[in-house]
Amino acid sequence: MKQRIYIDTSIVGGFFDKEFAEPTRALFERLKRKEVIFVISGLLRKELITAPEKVRSLLENYEQDCFESVNLTEEAKELANGYIAEKVIGKTSLEDCQHIAMATINKVDILASWNFKHIVNVNRIRGYNSVNLKMGYATLEIRNPRELIEYEN
Repeated sequence: MKQRIYIDTSIVGGFFDKEFAEPTRALFERLKRKEVIFVISGLLRKELITAPEKVRSLLENYEQDCFESVNLTEEAKELANGYIAEKVIGKTSLEDCQHIAMATINKVDILASWNFKHIVNVNRIRGYNSVNLKMGYATLEIRNPRELIEYEN
């Protein structure tokens, strides 16, 4: 079964970023080979509106069956607010919390991000997962693309 990987905006931008391009492009190669499915949200699409054209149009270069779309539901909003209420992160990072909540509720295999300050951070991950368990959800695997590359022996 294909891994379902929720991607946030940093993954799309990382495709063109000198520091993150190589592992991000390797992850997109896995998408192109249909080894994985990217789970994308309306929030991602909204955040891409203000991005440069090459970033905004990147996902259009891949077949639509490579993607699964999810939306920000009331349930996801409640979970995101739970992260803030438990002080995992501050109110200014609500959209990051919403990405995590949508990934959690939609039971993705992994959330991929380059956002080390608010998302891919061991203390934050522990906090998000603590709230997930407290609110009756499963824990969420949160990784950066370097950890999702398939290496040959």
